Amino acid sequence: MHHHNHSSSQQRIAWAFGLNVSFTLIEFVGGWLTNSTAIMADAIHDLGDSLSIGMAWILGRISNKPETDIFTYGYRRFSMLGALINGFVIVIGSVWILIEAISRLHNPQMPVVEGMLGLAVLGVAVNGFAAFKLSHGKTQNEKVLNWHLLEDILGWVAIFLVASVLMFVDWPILDPLLSIIFTLFVSFNVVKNLKESVSLFLQGAPDETLLKTIRQQLCALPGVFSIHHLHLWSLDGEHHVLTAHLVIGDGVTIAEQIKLKKAVSLVLEEYLLAHTTIELEFIGENCRDDVLVITSNL
Repeated sequence: MHHHNHSSSQQRIAWAFGLNVSFTLIEFVGGWLTNSTAIMADAIHDLGDSLSIGMAWILGRISNKPETDIFTYGYRRFSMLGALINGFVIVIGSVWILIEAISRLHNPQMPVVEGMLGLAVLGVAVNGFAAFKLSHGKTQNEKVLNWHLLEDILGWVAIFLVASVLMFVDWPILDPLLSIIFTLFVSFNVVKNLKESVSLFLQGAPDETLLKTIRQQLCALPGVFSIHHLHLWSLDGEHHVLTAHLVIGDGVTIAEQIKLKKAVSLVLEEYLLAHTTIELEFIGENCRDDVLVITSNL
């Protein structure tokens, strides 16, 4: 199942990459023919998107390699690295667009409006289809790439609106104004997504509520006195890892321990965790990861 999901993810990213690269070339030609600085700026931005998506595709393929003696969990976190880099690329690109748009407020130029309209319709269609393909993905990489494409769609919508208005009035300043508005909107969401990616990359819990729920369910199992060293982190935003030490009574038999392990498996089964490591310790036993096991719930 995980291999199928990963393969589907790579296919979606490959589609997005092919469409983005092809359309970026069209943008450069169209921007030159229409004398539109907005389209040329978007072409440069799309070039950065194409590089980011291509890198995500390569890193995503690497992440599917099996575990080794060095990368004992495999290479899934390479996909998370791609999500981080892509997020930073979007932020840098957004800052550049804002600088360019603000500078155009002082010296706006009238482009070839008919060409802008045609390219805007094509831009919405191409990027919209690519975003639709990636919208089915659940990995952190695909979520970040989706914001790349959403930013592109909003950019082309803005260009379409500006071109429509410029068909009737001579207000070229609308172009940089709308560019600033949609760039700020997308930047807000990208920074939010980037913050999540950084947290996951630093092995923060992917879901604080999920962590609390698992703690409560494990502590409620018969024979469990307390739980410590409970860690939940994510390989790539989709595949999670859980480890925990459960403290049990001194007189627990082997058969009771086996029964408890089965109960733990039933509790964790619904969360579809990629890896789980559960250790049983007795009350008063020295924990090798701590000084002394305590009996109260933490």
